[in-house]
Amino acid sequence: MRVMGVDPGLTRCGLGVVDGGGAGRRAALVEVGVARTPATEDVAIRLRDISVQIDLWLDRHRPDAVAVERVFSQANVRTVMGTAQVGAVAIVLAARRGLPVALYTPSEVKAAVTGSGRADKAQVTFMISKLLDLDTPPKPADAADALALALCHVWRGPGLARVRAAVAGGGAQA
Repeated sequence: MRVMGVDPGLTRCGLGVVDGGGAGRRAALVEVGVARTPATEDVAIRLRDISVQIDLWLDRHRPDAVAVERVFSQANVRTVMGTAQVGAVAIVLAARRGLPVALYTPSEVKAAVTGSGRADKAQVTFMISKLLDLDTPPKPADAADALALALCHVWRGPGLARVRAAVAGGGAQA
């Protein structure tokens, strides 16, 4: 299973693609990066530019599923709004391709890759490097978080993806 993880953000949107490990196989890094936009630019232009980058990644890697960080409440409403808008862009772009989309909270992702839902950014980055056998840790943290989202889905999400596909096709209800 190939999964694309999206860590939404208006300034830095982390993007990561992994091939899931089958029985006895480790997951493997396909690509990791960050879509960037300048904070001085109009939000509509920033969303357009990020959507172009996500589209390019979807075209290039043809994932089987997309995992997006679920927006959670933060003190900075402006930051949470931008994050939610970018997350929605990623969801729509995946849905247009008929791809299953899974949303995971930061604590779910941290628990999946480190064993603790309270792990800090450094712990997540360290574990991503170990789990994917990387020589150098992915930077910035948004890139590591995107890979963590993808791995979380590889390990926890395929059953959810089947349920969502059945519901979209008029099959079993979740």
